[in-house]
Amino acid sequence: MKLTILGCYAATPRTFTNPTSQILDIKNRLFLIDCGEGTQVQLRKNKIRFSKINHIFISHLHGDHFFGLVGLVSTFTLLNRTTDLHIYGPKGIKEIIKLQLRLSNSWTNYGLFFHELESLESEIIFEDDKVLVKTIPLKHRVYTNGFLFQEKLGDRKLNLDAVQNYEIESCYYQKIKNGKDIALEDGRIIANDKLTFDPIPAKSYAFCSDTAYNEDILPIIENIDVLYHESTFLQSEENLAKKTLHSTAKEAATIALKANAKQLVLGHYSTRYESIGLFKEEAETIFPPVLLADDGKSFEF
Repeated sequence: MKLTILGCYAATPRTFTNPTSQILDIKNRLFLIDCGEGTQVQLRKNKIRFSKINHIFISHLHGDHFFGLVGLVSTFTLLNRTTDLHIYGPKGIKEIIKLQLRLSNSWTNYGLFFHELESLESEIIFEDDKVLVKTIPLKHRVYTNGFLFQEKLGDRKLNLDAVQNYEIESCYYQKIKNGKDIALEDGRIIANDKLTFDPIPAKSYAFCSDTAYNEDILPIIENIDVLYHESTFLQSEENLAKKTLHSTAKEAATIALKANAKQLVLGHYSTRYESIGLFKEEAETIFPPVLLADDGKSFEF
């Protein structure tokens, strides 16, 4: 599982920082999460192929999280895209994007599908044979969701020494990896756990975009492998966090601790501070160790 940060700063773009956008590479699926201004440029800088992006998840309709979307949709057309594109986001996102495309006479030459969200409860919004994606209802000034990405368990691992010891033919290997017991020619039944090892543990990633401190999300993200949680402010500006329905670094760390997260990644920093290192220092008083998102940084989990 690889996370590439395209942008992770709050509010307006600057010459050296970008608003929220990131790529999650999980089970060979590439998911774009949020699409602030500058996302296209950041994708190119990080050598991420546009054609591999088939699913885009938008947390909410504040500009620093989706103003880059219509440009990306249009660029896909200029690149002669033919593969369907699916966009998941709050109700209203279809109207916004289609209005821009209609008034500029820039209709796509590929299938563009919107999956509009309005539920206040967590729901499954994407699922295939490898990955499942759920919403994480958040508490912000407009309707907002985070997203939980969960790998599905893969096949069991073949214990080749054991299989060869029982002289089992290779045509049965996939059946064994699927978890089935095997009947030998002499009638003996060999239990699957004697022929296989447990599969690689499935990984999970939670993206918690703009939100006030909210313990309601804890049952959804419990025991998460990696938690990305916004930390717009330091505790010294706690009053601003409450007023704008954002979180402090300390609050993000508290959520990670209570969720029993294995790893915390901070982002969505206010640009009022001299150094993002201050966020790490504050959060690690609650939950060490902490990783700091930054534009262009990648994490392998």
